Amino acid sequence: MTDRVRYRCTLCGNLTRFDVVERKRSRSFYHYTLGGMLTVDEEEVLEREVEEVRCRWCNSGTNVEEVSG
Repeated sequence: MTDRVRYRCTLCGNLTRFDVVERKRSRSFYHYTLGGMLTVDEEEVLEREVEEVRCRWCNSGTNVEEVSG
């Protein structure tokens, strides 16, 4: 799943800042250093469900829509 979704707030015109609550299931390749520091080198999203999208500018959750591109 590599679909990128963009959002737009129809109330204030925001195209750049949103709070997104999502639930996802993924497969990740964890790479630990000998010192115990974690880096996630690869992540494959198997399932993704967006539960809520809220505009950061005006705090609206009902006026946010997906836009193509």
